[in-house]
Amino acid sequence: MSLAQPLSAQLSQAELAAAAVELKTAPAEQVLAWAERRFGSSAAIASSFGAEDVVLIDLARQHAPSLRLFTLDTGRLPPETYELIETLRKRYGLEVETFFPQRERVETLVSTQGYFSFRQSLEARKACCGIRKVEPLKRALTGRQAWVTGMRREQSVTRTGVETVEFDADHGGLAKLNPLASWSAKQIWSYIQENGVPYNALHDRGYPSIGCAPCTRAVKPYEDERAGRWWWESADKKECGLHVRG
Repeated sequence: MSLAQPLSAQLSQAELAAAAVELKTAPAEQVLAWAERRFGSSAAIASSFGAEDVVLIDLARQHAPSLRLFTLDTGRLPPETYELIETLRKRYGLEVETFFPQRERVETLVSTQGYFSFRQSLEARKACCGIRKVEPLKRALTGRQAWVTGMRREQSVTRTGVETVEFDADHGGLAKLNPLASWSAKQIWSYIQENGVPYNALHDRGYPSIGCAPCTRAVKPYEDERAGRWWWESADKKECGLHVRG
């Protein structure tokens, strides 16, 4: 789809802009209910099964049950993440659409650069993320009108500008919804505890943000939530390319 064209036959950029104003400070439940009415099964939640994502899944089952759910399996996820996925599948009766990286590209990367090339430089890390995450995301979003994420402004310096409703030109002109944009970590955990939502066991071991196992570690109490992601890089570089900003 050309970026100069409308988002779809039904949704124009002007309508999305109006929705962005209307839903800017709306509760997550209202944003999800709007997504259900406007997109239904043509929208999907992108989940890495962190704390925010399990909250989204629980809320969506109540307010946007038609939304699809997908995840990107990089081949290097912690076992605790897979255990959680299975727990959630059984609890909610979920179908989790799973997208893997292209085998040939992974084989070439590892054969020529080794198993830890991503620690050599920012460029090398982004190349690994490009193969294991960015390309699979493009396939995951093909045919969608909208995607929903658990991004929050409080998470890191790279996410302070996150809006509740955005136009995502980088993935073909989709609507991108971030219903939890204004939520604090305290709100996330209060929801999980009050509603008995299953969550990744690594959170109890000091991992507020969880990605690939070799690229994630526990953080100190004084560090920000994403300090354990690619900890050898500066804070303003800690994005993998899934969420392009600016």
